[in-house]
Amino acid sequence: MTDLDRTAVPDAARGAAPPGAGDPGTRPGSPVLTVVLTSVAYFMVALDALVVITALPSIHRDLGGSAGMLQWTVSAYAMAYGAGIITASALGDRLGRRRLYVLGLGVFTTASAACALAPGLDVLIAFRAVQGLGAAIIMPLGLTLLTSAFPAQRRGAVVGIWGGVAGLAVAAGPLVGGAVTQGLDWHWIFWVNVPVGVVALICSRLRLPESYGARSRLDVPGLVLIAAGVGVLIWGLVQGTQEGWGSAPILAALILGAALIAAFLAWEARAPEPMIPLQLFRAASFSAAVGAQFLMGATIFSATFLTSQFFQFARGDSPLGTGLRFLPWTAAPLIVVPIAGALFDRVGARPLVVPGLAMQALGLAWVAWLAGTSSGYGSYVVPFVIAGTGISMAIPGVAAAGLNAVPPASLAKAAGVLNTMQQFGAVFGIAVVTAVFNAHGSFASPAAVSHGYRPAVAVSAGFSVIAALTALGIRRRTAMVMRGS
Repeated sequence: MTDLDRTAVPDAARGAAPPGAGDPGTRPGSPVLTVVLTSVAYFMVALDALVVITALPSIHRDLGGSAGMLQWTVSAYAMAYGAGIITASALGDRLGRRRLYVLGLGVFTTASAACALAPGLDVLIAFRAVQGLGAAIIMPLGLTLLTSAFPAQRRGAVVGIWGGVAGLAVAAGPLVGGAVTQGLDWHWIFWVNVPVGVVALICSRLRLPESYGARSRLDVPGLVLIAAGVGVLIWGLVQGTQEGWGSAPILAALILGAALIAAFLAWEARAPEPMIPLQLFRAASFSAAVGAQFLMGATIFSATFLTSQFFQFARGDSPLGTGLRFLPWTAAPLIVVPIAGALFDRVGARPLVVPGLAMQALGLAWVAWLAGTSSGYGSYVVPFVIAGTGISMAIPGVAAAGLNAVPPASLAKAAGVLNTMQQFGAVFGIAVVTAVFNAHGSFASPAAVSHGYRPAVAVSAGFSVIAALTALGIRRRTAMVMRGS
């Protein structure tokens, strides 16, 4: 996530009108204030992708629900987030970036309050999806507003701050969720967004300059087909273990989902202004990067989703204790990603990404083995460090290689594809490992949780192995030629 945003910056803002264009009543914004406002909002939406992870057992005890239902508190957010990114960018160019960004803050803040007040799991899931839509607006338009406030020669530094915020949110998510849940109540992981969101909304409306981009036709059929296809397919995967894979509704959902995705690809091949230009995939490096990005999202989110429940239900750890135990794993990007990003320019993506994803797979496989023993937490530290270091090596290389493989004019859409696929990968990964968990275990007892956790987290490790093999398709030299480096 961090390096994807950093690499996408120059062309994401290309073609924007000068600050204040089209809105004479807006005073030029302070660049420093722009950094603060967009970074705070981005921290909020990035944090909420993972903050709920360590609160899931408390939510389960309070609202009930099966493992299949619980996963939707994470997946509904990620799916709506991923589905809305490209559309939000296009609408911002047409309607005004600040105007839509403020709307996104309003949607996210209101949905956060609604999540805190949710009387049942179904209502919570519904408003988590609305939260995700708000996040889908905030992320791309915040990045564009930020880059529009600075000249090209200063954008690298300010977006480095933006990327660092994302890394901090990933590291802090499980810890903040655990601390707030244990110290107050799970409802407060959503309430804390409300005052921050209100202040950010008011200040953004008053102080951020307006800007517009090149107008393009919205690919409404493409949006409907991909959102419906992914939604139906994921629903089928989630419900399959509960209703039976041979049941008529599940088979119908899987077939319909696959048909809708096929229809989406057919439409995109002939659409005048496609949401995802399929010609981008003619570049082997871009295709490999998209596949690796999808599988990385599947690995990271599925493993954290499972491990939070394992520590609390099987090992009896508190929410705060669970968040602290994640740190050797989730804090690694703060240290390793900047180093890997610097090495990328010298050695290319493949020498970093392939070994990194293999290390992540090794670390998770080691954790799966330890879960079947009576080992104390200290035994988990080394595999967590290995997994965290590995994924941190891969994060900047995959994103940068994918963007370097496309022509400059397509950079913004390529960035949208990579971000979207990361979110869809998260939804897919959680759905698959939940199905595996349900097939082998349950929440009935600590032993039952362990029996389900071990094969499920082994599947997460398998995602990382497949991602490493996919990343072998990244070609550094070809990518550099296409970018004219």
